[in-house]
This record gives sequence, structure tokens and C-alpha cells, in this order.
Amino acid sequence: MANYDDIKKMAKDAFDTIADVSVEAYRLAEEKARVFARKAKLNAGIANDRAVIRRLKTEIGGTYYKFYKDAPVEELKQLCDDITSALDRIADRQRELEELRNCASCEDEEEECCCDCETESEPEGESCCAPEADTCCAPKDEPSCELEPDDEKPE
Repeated sequence: MANYDDIKKMAKDAFDTIADVSVEAYRLAEEKARVFARKAKLNAGIANDRAVIRRLKTEIGGTYYKFYKDAPVEELKQLCDDITSALDRIADRQRELEELRNCASCEDEEEECCCDCETESEPEGESCCAPEADTCCAPKDEPSCELEPDDEKPE
């Protein structure tokens, strides 16, 4: 029976060793998870603060441009000029878009008046766009429906 007791003792020692190693591995894993979570939280906080800084810098720049665009300090003159140029390009493009939108409503380019003032009560083919209807057919700067090549260089 000594042999059985020796095997039993070896099994118990092996089990204790496995249990100790498992407890230590669990403790290390728990510590690593805690450190990882803390690092993730710190990185998220840093990213959030950087986003706040970017937003505030943008706000500062917008406020500066609003008040000092006509007389910026020398170091910022080129940046203010670049912003003004970009705003002008945006305005030009928005005007062109509006012209294209207006043009899209002119289904028949041969009509003199493109005012969409026809009503269902008028006979087919007739509209309120008679020459005597000043409010409807007042001369307007009608947009050209032809597309012009874009001469600007891409930025």
C-alpha cells in the first residue's frame, strides 16, 4: 500500500502546484487587464482632450478671422488671405450651383419665361407668361444652361 500512498501524495502535490500556478496566472491576468483598461482609459482621455483642443483652436481662428481679417498681424496675413480666397471660391461655386438649379427647372429652353407660373385652370399650352404680365416675365438675368469648363486648379 505504500505505493498507493506515494501516488496519492504525488497527485496531491501536482494538484497543489497546478492550483498555485493557476492562481498566480489568474492574478497576473487580472493585473494585466487592469493595466490595459487604465491605459485604454488614459488614451481615450488624451484623444478627447486633443479633439477639444482642435475644436477650440478652430474657434479661436474663426474668431480671429472674423475680427482681424482686414488687418491681421503679419504672421497670419497669408493664412487670412487663404481663408478669404477659399470663401470666395465657395461663394462662386454656390452661385454656379444655384444657376444650375434654376436651369434645371427650365424644361423647355425655347420658352422666353421660365417662371413656373402656369396653373391648372389655364388652357394647355398657355401660361401667365404673356408680355403684359410684368411681374411674371420681368427681364431677369437668366442663367446659361451650358456648362463652362472649370479653369481652377484642384487644391
